[in-house]
Amino acid sequence: MGNTFGQLFRVTTFGESHGGGIGVVIDGCPPRIDISDADIQWELDRRRPGQSKLTTQRKEEDRCEILSGVFEGKTLGTPIAIAVRNKDARPEDYKEIAAKFRPSHADYTYEAKYGIRNWQGGGRASARETIGRVAAGAIAKKILSTLYADFEIVAYVTQIHEVAAKIDRSTVKMKDVEENIVRCPDASAAKKMIALIEQVRDEGDSVGGVTECVARGIASGLGEPVFDKLEADLAKAMLSIPAAKAFEIGSGFAATRMRGSQHNDPFEMRGGKIRTTTNNSGGVQGGISNGEDIYFRVAFKPPATIALEQKTVTSSKQEAELAARGRHDPCVLPRAVPIVEAMAALVLCDHALRQQAIKR
Repeated sequence: MGNTFGQLFRVTTFGESHGGGIGVVIDGCPPRIDISDADIQWELDRRRPGQSKLTTQRKEEDRCEILSGVFEGKTLGTPIAIAVRNKDARPEDYKEIAAKFRPSHADYTYEAKYGIRNWQGGGRASARETIGRVAAGAIAKKILSTLYADFEIVAYVTQIHEVAAKIDRSTVKMKDVEENIVRCPDASAAKKMIALIEQVRDEGDSVGGVTECVARGIASGLGEPVFDKLEADLAKAMLSIPAAKAFEIGSGFAATRMRGSQHNDPFEMRGGKIRTTTNNSGGVQGGISNGEDIYFRVAFKPPATIALEQKTVTSSKQEAELAARGRHDPCVLPRAVPIVEAMAALVLCDHALRQQAIKR
């Protein structure tokens, strides 16, 4: 099973939804980077369950514990291990799915691949695995801030089902995103999104949507030709997030409705630097960053686990029906925001270190 991500900045996550805990081992982190429990905890608090009425009501503090690799508030350059204990697991809620496959979930495919699965909360397929990614992302952000003085990364919700927001990606800030529980910086759209999620939750159903992410202050030159293009690694990172179904960078699919004369980003000199007058490329050209803002969107499907009765089959190949029990998000988008940021930071950090290596 592929549990490791990255080349120079390598992240390996471990743990299951209802096991003893979740964690991550980070290898390749440079020494002397300032990091504390508080830096990591702030990010984990944005991801944790039970933080609002829109999320699963599983009560987890998700308190992080740095086990190695940090001494007196600075990284040592050795592997960093971080663990989070599970405190509010209820495996008994999942007894029915021990023999029944939840539609559009990973139950059937995991059993088809391995011949065995942890049915308690989805085991390794649960989004709880992303705790390790978010913890590692907090460290990646610190490294990027050390390398690039103007580095900033912000993700936010732009759409829930058919409710779309109007957001200026060039000016949006983290504080704007965190002003409401749906993490949409358009206050009017956020209000409609919250009402919709509450309605769908009360009906026992779920909805999906779109997040956008913008990374500012990244130098030109990050990314590798051909297979390790920056947008290719960003796409892989985003599509590895549970419930993610689509990725587009820059103009994305809208480029198919434009001509080259409309889509091309003309170069100009600005502040003594080569810049572009437009940014349809999303900050990446030829697979390599060009110094402009890097921005992309990720589409998330409605959560597969819903309270409505659905048709399914059992592991013994008998037709059956299933209405899920347990505590689940009616919409993953609000909690997906810090995960999207974390995965983008992991990619950018890895490529920044790779760029440093070839310049030495």
